[in-house]
Amino acid sequence: MARTLQQAGFETWCVGGAVRDALLGVAHLDWDLATAATPTQVRKLFRRTIPVGIEFGTVGVLDRDNLMHEVTTFRRDVKTDGRHAVVEFGASLDEDLARRDFTINAIAYDPIDHRLHDPFGGQIDLNRRVVRAVGDAEARLREDRLRALRAIRFAARFGFDIEHETWHAIVGSAPFLTRLSPERVKQEIEKTMEQVLAPSTAFARWRDAGAFASVVPTLAQVSDVTLRAIDALPRPGLPGRPLRKCLRLAALFSDVGGKQTERALRDLRFSNQDIATVSALVDRWSRYAPNLTATLSAGILPDAAELRRLAAGVGRLRVAAFVRLAAARWSAAGAVQPLLIRRLHRRMLTMAFREPIELADLAVDGDDLRSAGIATGPALGRILHALLQLVIEDPAVNTRQALLAIARHLGLPSETV
Repeated sequence: MARTLQQAGFETWCVGGAVRDALLGVAHLDWDLATAATPTQVRKLFRRTIPVGIEFGTVGVLDRDNLMHEVTTFRRDVKTDGRHAVVEFGASLDEDLARRDFTINAIAYDPIDHRLHDPFGGQIDLNRRVVRAVGDAEARLREDRLRALRAIRFAARFGFDIEHETWHAIVGSAPFLTRLSPERVKQEIEKTMEQVLAPSTAFARWRDAGAFASVVPTLAQVSDVTLRAIDALPRPGLPGRPLRKCLRLAALFSDVGGKQTERALRDLRFSNQDIATVSALVDRWSRYAPNLTATLSAGILPDAAELRRLAAGVGRLRVAAFVRLAAARWSAAGAVQPLLIRRLHRRMLTMAFREPIELADLAVDGDDLRSAGIATGPALGRILHALLQLVIEDPAVNTRQALLAIARHLGLPSETV
């Protein structure tokens, strides 16, 4: 691809994260090109192209393996409002690199002659393990307010520091992050969860810079313990493990309650499924954590009836996720012995899937009660729930004969009882 462009007379370089990651020894398959060719010229040179961002100079070109690479014309910014930029073409490579966010992302590589072009000292910053803005930090962050959050993510992902002037510009950008769309903030949160092994370092910087106060106010004072709980949960991103993202999100919101979590996630445009899963987990944690934590902190495992009540309250299909969230919180706080957490996990899973904790597990149903003479209506539903509570306390009574006898008694008029 680069050879085709260069042979047609257009200066062409590999740019962006792939160059940075290659210098760090990190695998990265998404190689993008910057070129002197205009979008029209690029589309004439290649048969399979996609106009992914023509107005910004970007054309997607498919390689032999159907992998798309972005080919972008050298450009300079004419004006920007912190979210959208107006660009013009005809710039030089150095002008194109000068408009990029951080020095570690402003390194170009010529794949034909195998040489690097690094006018802003990106390699030095990689060696120093520091994130530094290209040129004037405040100007770079004014051009695109999302860069404040990207700087934090890069630093956390690679274990880098943030250069002083760049950090000062991030703090100064925080009040203006409200200009970002909810979708972009959501995407940055998800990328941090997926790419960063220990997201607590990133989200602590969000809090300390004032970013949370602007874009997720309910997390403005999020605690270090809450953030460390995220680190204790596995990183999302693996196919077939969609719950991992929800667990990390639940840990992030675990101190604010289910209703506030639901509102915050809805404002950030998360999917209805993610909102339901995360807010339910946070709600159950908020509801049951205080007593459960106190019991386990004393070195005591709750008795069987209490565990069945807990499993019923959490919900059979949420028990495993609830215990993982709880374990992460307890690990972050150093509140409960790991051995006791493992015993709790085993006992609760056993309770959830082998013992009666839901209406469907009862030995009788509504039809059985109606056949026994109990009239259809709200009272029938109340009787079923009362039977469930009795069965949760003592599963031995979960027989048709015993439950019908109890139900007949519960269904008698009050003056007869």
